[in-house]
Amino acid sequence: MKATIRFILVFIFSSVMILTSCRKEETEFIETPPEDVLQPNSLVANLLQRTASNDGSNDNILDLANCFNIKLPVNVTANSIHVEITNENDYYLVETIFDEDYDDIDALEINFPITIVYSDYTEVSINSMSELNANASNCNGENISDNDIECIDFVYPFTASKFNPLNELISTETFTNDNELYDYIEAITPDDITSIDFPISVVLSDDSQMTINSLTELENIITNEQNSCDEDDDYDYNDDDCNHCTQELLEDFLTGCQNWFTDKVRQDNTDYNDVYDGYDFNFFEDGTITVFWNMTSANGTWSTEGTGNNMSVLINIPALTFCNNNWSLQEIINDNGLNKIDLRLNEEDRLRYRNTCN
Repeated sequence: MKATIRFILVFIFSSVMILTSCRKEETEFIETPPEDVLQPNSLVANLLQRTASNDGSNDNILDLANCFNIKLPVNVTANSIHVEITNENDYYLVETIFDEDYDDIDALEINFPITIVYSDYTEVSINSMSELNANASNCNGENISDNDIECIDFVYPFTASKFNPLNELISTETFTNDNELYDYIEAITPDDITSIDFPISVVLSDDSQMTINSLTELENIITNEQNSCDEDDDYDYNDDDCNHCTQELLEDFLTGCQNWFTDKVRQDNTDYNDVYDGYDFNFFEDGTITVFWNMTSANGTWSTEGTGNNMSVLINIPALTFCNNNWSLQEIINDNGLNKIDLRLNEEDRLRYRNTCN
C-alpha cells in the first residue's frame, strides 16, 4: 500500500513538472519579439512565398509557358527521337537534338495525358496539345515580369515553430523543399505566432551562400537580390547555354585536345559543311592555329573576349575563309568524351568544332 501511494505521489509530481515545463515553453514562445514573428500577408511572408513558388520557366523548351511546368516524368518525341524526361537535367537531351541541325524544323510531340504544376503548386490534368496551349495562353509572355523570385534559393532543411493561443498547440515543422515552405506560409493565420528557427542559409544568383539570422535580414536580402539575375523567362533555349563559360575554360578545351574537325560550317546563309572534310585544326596557347590536310598546312590566329553568354571568339585563318569571323560562343559541350565548341554569328551562320579526346 505504501508503495502504491509513493507511486501516485511520484506520478503527480512528475505531471506537475511536465505541465510547468510546457507552460514555460509556451510563455517563452509567446514572448518572442514582434520583429521575429512571421505575420501572414506581411512583406517578408510574401517575399518568402514568392521565392518558394514553383518556377514555370525551367521547361519552356517543352511547353512555352512561364507560369507552369510539366510534372515529371514525361515522354516526348523530339525530331522523331523518343526522349523520356525524368528530371530537369533531361531537358538538355531535347535541346541537344534541336541543336544538332540548324537547317531543319524542330518539332516536339508530347505523350498525353500529362499534369501541369502552377506557381502555387496547383496541379491540372491536360489531355491534349490544344488544352496545353489554352493554359499557356493565360501565362505572361516572354520576359514579362511575373510574381516568382528566381534569383535566390533557400538551403534546406530548416524549421519553423508555431504557437496558436486559441488551442494552445505548439508545433514545429521541418521544410525539405519549396513546396512545403509555400504551403506552410499559405496556411498561417492571424492567430498563429510563427517563428523561423534561424540561422538559415540562402544561395544567391552567383552561386554564393549567405547565412541569415533574422526575419529583418531575410527581408532585406530577398528585396535586394530579387532582380539580380536574368530569370530567363523567354522561349529561346539557345541563349543561356554558356552561363558558366570563361576564356580559361574555352582555352583548356581547345588547347587540351589535338586535331579538332568541323562538322558545321555556314556563312552568309550558305552551307559549307563538306568544304573542310579531313582538315585537322590545332589551337595553341599563344593564340595561333595550325591546320593540316592532304599533306598541306595553313596557319592562323584565334583570340577571345568577354565571358558567359557574351563571349566572342575571333578566328582568322587566311587560307580558310569560311572559318573566319568574330563568332559568338554559343556553347561548350563535353558529353561522354564527345567535345563540341559551337560558334554562332546569327540565327543561321555557324561554325562548330568537334573532338573525341578525353
